[in-house]
This record gives sequence, C-alpha cells and structure tokens, in this order.
Amino acid sequence: MSLFSLKHLKEGVSGREVLSWAAFDFANSGYTTVVLTAVFNAYFVSVICEEASWATLLWTTVIAASNILAIVSMPLIGAASDLKANKKFWTVLMSLICIAGTVGLAFTGTGMIVWAVLMVIVSNFAYNVGETLNSAFLPEIADDRSIGKVSGWGWSFGYCGGLLTLGLSLAVVLAMQSKGFTAEDYVPYTMLITAVIFFIAALPLALWLKERAVPRTQSSFWSLVKESQASLIKTFKSLPAHRNFAWLVASGLFFQGGIAVVVTLAAVYADQAMGFTPDETILLVLLVNITAAIGAFAFGYVEDRIGHKNALIVTLFIWIAMVGVAYFAQTKALFWVAANLAGIAMGSSQSAGRALVGVLAPEKDRAAFYSFWNMALWVANIIGPMTYGLITWVTGNNQRLALLCTGMFFVVGLIFLLPMKLSKTKENFQKI
Repeated sequence: MSLFSLKHLKEGVSGREVLSWAAFDFANSGYTTVVLTAVFNAYFVSVICEEASWATLLWTTVIAASNILAIVSMPLIGAASDLKANKKFWTVLMSLICIAGTVGLAFTGTGMIVWAVLMVIVSNFAYNVGETLNSAFLPEIADDRSIGKVSGWGWSFGYCGGLLTLGLSLAVVLAMQSKGFTAEDYVPYTMLITAVIFFIAALPLALWLKERAVPRTQSSFWSLVKESQASLIKTFKSLPAHRNFAWLVASGLFFQGGIAVVVTLAAVYADQAMGFTPDETILLVLLVNITAAIGAFAFGYVEDRIGHKNALIVTLFIWIAMVGVAYFAQTKALFWVAANLAGIAMGSSQSAGRALVGVLAPEKDRAAFYSFWNMALWVANIIGPMTYGLITWVTGNNQRLALLCTGMFFVVGLIFLLPMKLSKTKENFQKI
C-alpha cells in the first residue's frame, strides 16, 4: 500500500474531499501555534499585563472562560447542525469568527487587557467549536481500517499550517527587530498573517467537502437541544457498558490537561523560566512543529499497525520523559531537547485519541460519543492550564514546579489507559 493510498475511504468519498478536510487542520493550526503557543500568550503576559504576578493566572483563566463558553454553546450548535444537516455551514461560520477575533488581537497593546481578553475568548471559542465540528466529519470519510491514517494526515497537515504561519511570523519579527522595533510593533503583524492564512486554507473545506448527514426537518430546534443534552447524559450513563471508551475518556481527561498546558503556556515557560527572547521562542516552536508534523504523520501508520492503544501508550511515555527533561533543564540546549520530545508526542497522541473514539464508538452513536469525548477534552483544557496558573500564582511564579505538576497529568492518563482491552480486529489492522 502506498504512503498516500486512498483505500478504505467511505463509499463516494473523493481524494479531494479528504484533502479539503485535512486542509482545515492546516488552516486553524496557525491560530493555535501563533496565538496560543508561540507569540500572543507570552505577549499577553509580558507586554499587555506588563509581567504582573497574576498575568499567567489571568491568561489561563481567559482560556478556561473560552472553553466554558464552548461547552455551554455546543449543544445549541450541535442541535442546529443536526436540524439542517449543515455541519459545514457552522464550521465555516466559526472559522470566520475566529479569523475576526484574531484580527482584533492585532489592535492590542500595553494595558489593553479588556480588549485582549475579549478577543481571545471570542477567537478561541470559535476555534474550539469549529475544530469539534470538523472532527465529526472523520468517521464519514474514513472507515475503521484507515481512520488512524486519515486522522494522522489531518494532524500532520495541520502542523504544516502552523509551520507556514509561524515561519512567516518569524521572518516579520526578525526583520522588524533588526530595525529596532519592539514586540508591541511586530506582534500585530503576526496576528494579521495568522488570520489571512486561516482564511485562505479553510476555503477548500467550504468549497469541496460534502455534507453527508440527513436533515431532521421534522424536529424542532429546542427538541434537538434537549436531545443533544440527553444524548450526553445517555452516553455518560452508558459508560459502564462501554468500559473501553470509559477508560479512554478518563485517560484523555488527564493527558489532554497536560497537553493543554504545553499548548497554551510553552512560550510563557520559555520566557519566564528559560529566558528565551521572542524570536528564540518562535524559532523553537517552529522547529517543534516540524517534529510534530513528522510524529503525527508517522504515528498515523504506526497506530494502524501496532494498535491505537499501544501507540497512545508510547506517546504518553514520551510526554512524561519530556516533562522530566524540561524540569531539570538549566540550559537552552537541553530545553530544546524537551521541546522536540513534546513535538513528537503532541500530534500523535491527539491523533491516536481521536482515532480511538471512532473505533470504540458504536456506529449509530458516533456523533454522541465524539461530542462526549470533545466535552471531556474541553474540561481538560480548563483544568490543566488553570492548575498551572494557580500553582504559579500561589508559589510566586514558580514555573518549574508548575511544570512538574503538569507531568502528573500524563502519569494519571497512562494509568487509566492501561486497563483498556480491545479486540484483535479493533486493535490491529496489519492486513489492510
């Protein structure tokens, strides 16, 4: 089977649709990479909040607020998309809102805390909803034998989008730094670059990805809202009957909390604990994205060969090693090692989790199980960064201790994953 074989897609799905679906990961990854991971988070702490003792906690609180908004709103949006069978419409709408919020971040500066908070909440909320709706297309375009590979394509392509966005941002930063400009001068341009690339790369999804869901025209909007809420409750109550999925959710609730810390606070840690300059941080994240793209792409094939559970276990061990190296790192060179370990594990662990949901969920209830999974990840995205922020606040900005505590999220996630038992047909796909 060739590296990019399109075997085992759902009937009627074209290669152009798969590429369009993966292109959305390319589009929105620039947002997470530049805004949440490499540039704006450190800018928020050091410039907008002027390195106040509570700045890291405020940043994590803002991220938590946007995730809570997504949790509250998703049943309404899910009901609306079910009613009209228009996931694509909502995905495009949320993309435009995220792009607008990112443009709004270009107009922030020293002391503009309220405006920055508002724009981060709006943009990150829209990103979360759009990413969730896009993930729901995965089981519609790939079957169980290729779902890990196709998921890996999306994550890998996504990191390529992050690379492009961050690379152009780095070029702007270095050019303006050489002319004596400060972060308050060049960070707005990185936000505009991010917004433009997001818009262009999301166009294939809007143009070519087909909506295969069937409209539910006999149902009212509010009945579908209640049905969506009831579906989440039903899925929760059914966890004892779906023990493997329950273990996966428990594991994801923790390991995603650790990943959320790395995504939203990596640049803050590099700045506050390791003394990285803005251009050094961007270069670090740029190269980590290369590692992450390779890891996500390769692990998509590893998952389908050694099994999704085994692949996820491997990535969690890599995460634990990363935390250990970063905690003891006293030099920038050693921190680079830790960062690249994170890159290897980041895309592969999230891709493996997304694929495992598709494998474990009953076919007729996949949408409900994906909704429940994403709800658990949103909760994790609140708990992880908030825990980190509270530790830094209580300990007088002890970033190293906060990072060490983050390692426990991965350890607990690994412990919850171990009892999962998958049938041979679900765990191994060597004969595809």
